[in-house]
Amino acid sequence: MTVEETQVAVAVEEPVKECEKAVVAEKPAKVEKSSSYKEESNYLSDLKEFEKKALVELKAKLEEAILGNNIFKKDEPKKVEEKKEEKTEEAEPAAVKTEEAEPAVKTEETEAAVKTEETEAAVKTEETEAAVKTECAEKTEEGEKAPELAEEKEQVVAPVCEEEAKPESSDVVDTDISLWGVPLFPGKGSEGTDVVLLKFLRAREFKVNEAFEMLKKTLQWRKDSKIDSILEEDICSDLSSAAYLNGVDREGHPVCYNIFGVFDSEELYQKTFGNEEKRGQFLRWRVQLMEKSIQKLELRPGGATSLLQINDLKNSPGPIKKELRVATKQAVGLLQDNYPELVAKNIFINVPFWYYALNALLSPFLTQRTKSKFVVARPAKVTETLLKYIPAEEIPIQYGGFKREDDTEFFSSEDGSVSELTLKAGSTQTIEIEAAEADSSSTLVWDVSILGWEVNYKEEFVPSDEGSYTIIVQKKKKIGANEGPIRNTFRSNEPGKVVLTIENTSSKKKRVLYRHKTNKCV
Repeated sequence: MTVEETQVAVAVEEPVKECEKAVVAEKPAKVEKSSSYKEESNYLSDLKEFEKKALVELKAKLEEAILGNNIFKKDEPKKVEEKKEEKTEEAEPAAVKTEEAEPAVKTEETEAAVKTEETEAAVKTEETEAAVKTECAEKTEEGEKAPELAEEKEQVVAPVCEEEAKPESSDVVDTDISLWGVPLFPGKGSEGTDVVLLKFLRAREFKVNEAFEMLKKTLQWRKDSKIDSILEEDICSDLSSAAYLNGVDREGHPVCYNIFGVFDSEELYQKTFGNEEKRGQFLRWRVQLMEKSIQKLELRPGGATSLLQINDLKNSPGPIKKELRVATKQAVGLLQDNYPELVAKNIFINVPFWYYALNALLSPFLTQRTKSKFVVARPAKVTETLLKYIPAEEIPIQYGGFKREDDTEFFSSEDGSVSELTLKAGSTQTIEIEAAEADSSSTLVWDVSILGWEVNYKEEFVPSDEGSYTIIVQKKKKIGANEGPIRNTFRSNEPGKVVLTIENTSSKKKRVLYRHKTNKCV
């Protein structure tokens, strides 16, 4: 996320915690999708020349820093200085004792000197005799032993040099440094290294030095905050409904839902933001959620390397809540500085009036790149907006889709594909679900969702035998605009079909989404 994106997230989301996330599914053939939703390529062949050059330069700087052990800050010099000061303090009293002992030492040195002179005289006479005896032998063997002596000298010198070099190379080079599970050392040859480095480059507009410093700060922060072990921690279990991952979008990006309305509860609000310690736990919980999201990414060229984020502002406390505003700003800062370019789209739904006011003020100062990542949907357009990015079978039912928790009827996106039809203003259409064989052990099940509803709707079973009576499954009723998706089932003892009748009495056309299947009863 760029600096501009962060400024927008802080001001526009005020009460919103910056999150990043999404869901994969089979594409409904007729459901409208966003035409501009495409993640930037991480293939080297797709990069522009200046981007390739910046990537090569960053990899070179990173490799040099890793080999030179310059990635993390070093605390050793401070410790050495402290030790020197301690030694100096210890040496001062020792010096006093030394001065007191000097007279005694001098007398001992005088006596030792006399003895040494006598010993040296005896040694010199012995050395003279030995020299005379060996002089002839050395001359004859001098030519043969000269090379051997040279080799011995080299062998003696080499170990000394190695021992002298040991202190200089005592720091072990760690080439296993990684980020988000991806090795960073270019020599490892990981296909994910370029993907990770490109995120930092894009966050800093391909300014190599700035991207490098950002990467170093991220690695240092992770080390100091023990982020690599954060998934093992039990943090803020009460916030499970405030933000969660739920499936993937049409492009395979994991989807993260941020539900700010939960903080409308004063009890939960105080439990989360009541004091500085609690706000600190909230920030760590938010980082933990980000780490969980990253585990679902494919950090390789061609993979889903970012998240789709859905921010639901319905019943949000708004910017009047200072503690939430401050915590949100801190969360945005943490994620911006340490998780760059990990959000493909940032969708705001059920937005209140104050959002539009802030957005209008900030919009002139944003680049097109930043604007393209933000999508805003008012309450009446939530389902329509989400369908552009997420398949209907992956959108939760509270947002107009077909996804239910622990669904016992439709087990996967392939289990009953979603179809769509358009219902013109003032017209009536039917959807027919065949029950070709009479089988009391089989049950028909179907889902129907109409964007905006405000229609008349009924369900009935029509037997194939003309002599049989039509069975009303759901009598005709008027369905309001706020109605959610409908699910129903029917078991028949004879062949026939279930007919769903939709009558559009409004002046606007309607989009109808539906799916069905036959379940065999055990």
